[in-house]
Amino acid sequence: MNDCIFCKIVSGEIPSNKVYEDDQCLAFYDLDPQAPTHFLVIPKAHIESARSINAGNCQIVGHCYAVIAQIAQDMGLESYRVVTNCGLQAGQSVFHLHFHVLAGRDMTWPPG
Repeated sequence: MNDCIFCKIVSGEIPSNKVYEDDQCLAFYDLDPQAPTHFLVIPKAHIESARSINAGNCQIVGHCYAVIAQIAQDMGLESYRVVTNCGLQAGQSVFHLHFHVLAGRDMTWPPG
């Protein structure tokens, strides 16, 4: 996607503060953190949102969650929240599948 900010981050066109990278996904710190620890994990392939996950691309979701678990362990996070917004009303502002990982403060429920 030519105008997708996350695709531009993946390609290196826009710099990011990387936490992790492999051939399938990228993790980087959020520019507007909502918790003391707040990073994003995104697939490198452009998938618009959770609504766009299908049998052909669903393995990336499992990989992203495995990466999240490994990063959390490496950072010593005992407790964290993973959030994926799907659609405008849910708060999705970048239409490239991404997982917010937030930690370091009490999380309230219900969110929002």
